[in-house]
Amino acid sequence: MPVPPPVTKEAYWRGQKRRIAILLTVWAVVGFGLAIFAAPALNEISLGGVPLGFWMAQQGAIFVFVALIGVYAWTSDRADRAAGLDETPETTAATGEGH
Repeated sequence: MPVPPPVTKEAYWRGQKRRIAILLTVWAVVGFGLAIFAAPALNEISLGGVPLGFWMAQQGAIFVFVALIGVYAWTSDRADRAAGLDETPETTAATGEGH
């Protein structure tokens, strides 16, 4: 298996900023767009007897936010590994050391 070329700091941070911008856009669309601005239209649909606009504002946006945290952590770990910045026992302090 060929070794991929090293990732530059600039390319790494460009990817991180792009990832953050995409995830923040998704969060804004769901949190503001669906939960606030589109709520009247979504209220025409029922989810378990509750209007979808109300559900999205009360729970749906929170579920999406938590999922976005997981997506960010997963994709950042992959990017860190690709750039050779992942945590290893040598780079991570043992419990209580250095803290």
